[in-house]
Amino acid sequence: MSEEILVNVTPRETRVAVVENGMLQELHIERASRRGVVGNIYKGRVQRVMPGMQAAFVEIGLERAAFLHASDILRLPAAPSGEGEGEVLAPSPPPAITSLVHEGQEIVVQVVKDPIGSKGARLTTQVSIPSRYLVFLPHSRVLGVSARIEDETERTRLKTLVGELANGSGQGYIVRTNAEGQPDEALAEDVAYLRKAWDVIREASASCKVGQRIYEDLALPLRAVRDLMRKNVDTVRVDSREAYDRLNAFAHQFMPELAARIEHYTGERPIFDLYGVEDEIQRALQKEVPLKSGGYLVIDQTEAMATIDVNTGSFLGQRNLEETVYRTNLEAAQSVARQLRLRNLGGIIIIDFIDMNDDEHKRQVLRTLEKGLAHDHARTSFHEFSPLGLVEMTRKRTTDSLERQLCETCPECNGRGTLKTGETLTYEIFREITRAVRQFEAQQLLVIASPKVVNKITEEESAAVAELEEFLGKTIRFQADEQYAQEQYDVVLL
Repeated sequence: MSEEILVNVTPRETRVAVVENGMLQELHIERASRRGVVGNIYKGRVQRVMPGMQAAFVEIGLERAAFLHASDILRLPAAPSGEGEGEVLAPSPPPAITSLVHEGQEIVVQVVKDPIGSKGARLTTQVSIPSRYLVFLPHSRVLGVSARIEDETERTRLKTLVGELANGSGQGYIVRTNAEGQPDEALAEDVAYLRKAWDVIREASASCKVGQRIYEDLALPLRAVRDLMRKNVDTVRVDSREAYDRLNAFAHQFMPELAARIEHYTGERPIFDLYGVEDEIQRALQKEVPLKSGGYLVIDQTEAMATIDVNTGSFLGQRNLEETVYRTNLEAAQSVARQLRLRNLGGIIIIDFIDMNDDEHKRQVLRTLEKGLAHDHARTSFHEFSPLGLVEMTRKRTTDSLERQLCETCPECNGRGTLKTGETLTYEIFREITRAVRQFEAQQLLVIASPKVVNKITEEESAAVAELEEFLGKTIRFQADEQYAQEQYDVVLL
C-alpha cells in the first residue's frame, strides 16, 4: 500500500493530508487563531464541584471552564499486561468527587479532549507525554504494548526492554506502534527524553500561576511526522521551506532512518490541487457519498450521534435482490470506514445497512468494516447487527469533526437544514397582519419580505389578500427586498 503525507502551510493555517493509494484518508487542520489544546498541561483551579455529576469544573485559562470527572482523577494501579496505546483504566466506581477535590484547589491537569460545541475541554490529572516510540505515564506503573504490534516475539522484546529501561522507577510506559522493529538505542533515547521533559514539567508546575500553560504539544506538522510517519509511508511532501527545515531537523534528531523521505515540494501548482485533495474536502462536506456501484451513503451528524444510511440507488445487480444488497453493503462498509477517518466523526455512530437475511453476508460485511477500521488511528469499537438491522459503534473523539471545523450554522435555517415554504410563510404573515391590526391603530400596512415570498403572495394568493383587506378594512402593500432571507419579514404599520 502506497502512503504519502502532504503538508500545506500558509501564514494562518496548516493542513496535513494522509493519502493512501492516491485517495485522501485523513485531514488534520490547525489554525493560528484556534489551535487545539489536546495534550497541553495547565495549572488549574477547581471552580465548582458537582457531586451529582461526580465531576468538577476547572479554570485553566480557556474561554470556558473545563470538565474533570472523578474517574479521570484517580487511576487504578494497572497490571503490567496493559494492551492499549495510552489508555489506562480508572477505578470503577471512583470515590466521591468531594473526597478528591474541593473548590479553590490548585491542580495540574492535562487536556484529553478539545472544547467541542458548547462543551468545555475534558481534563485528566493522569498526565501522559508522547514521544516517537513511547507514551510516558509518570503516575502509573503500567507497561503496555500497542495491540497493533501483533508479532508475539517482538511484543515480548519491547516489553522486556522498556521494563529494563524503566529500572524500577515506578513510572509507566506504553510502547507505540512505531516502535516495532526499532533498535534498543532508539527506545533508550526516548526514555531519556521523556524523563527530561517530565522534570521540566514538574519544575514549571511548582512555580507557574493558575491558568498558565505548563506544557504544549508539538505544532501540527511535527505531530504529524511523530505520530503518522511509519515505515510504510513513502514520502512526506511539504510546500513550505521553513516548515521543511523544521521537519527535517526534527526527523534527523528523532527518526534519522526516515528523514530522507521528507521532501520540499516546489511545484507551481498547489500541492493539495495536485493530489485532488481540495476536491475531496469539498465532497467530504456533502451529506451524500456516492458508491461506485451506483448506491450511496447519507451521513447526518447531530449533537448526540452520527447516522449513516446505506441505499442501493441505481445499482440493480445481475443476479437477485439479496446479492445486490450484499454487494452494496460490502462496498458501503469500506466507504464508511474511510468517511469516519476523513470526516473525523466521533462518539456514537449508527450505521443502517440495507437489510440482509443471510447471516454469512452479515458476517462478511462486519469483517469488511473491521478491516477498514484497522487503519484508523482513533480507537473504535462496534457490535453485531442489532435486532433492527443496525450496526452500533463508537469512535474516540478528541477534536471537532471536519464539518464543524470548516463550517458554521446556516444563518437562514439556524441549523435545521430546512426552510419554511413560501406557502407556510404566506399564512404566517397573514396571521401577523391580523395580530398587528388588533393591537395597534393603522390606516394601511406594509409587508417587507424576500422576493420569493412576495411573489408567492401577490401572484398566487392575491384573492386571499383581497379577502383579508376587506375583513380588516385596511390596505396591505407588499415590498420585495433582496436583502431579506426567505424566512425573514417585517409588518410595518403606516
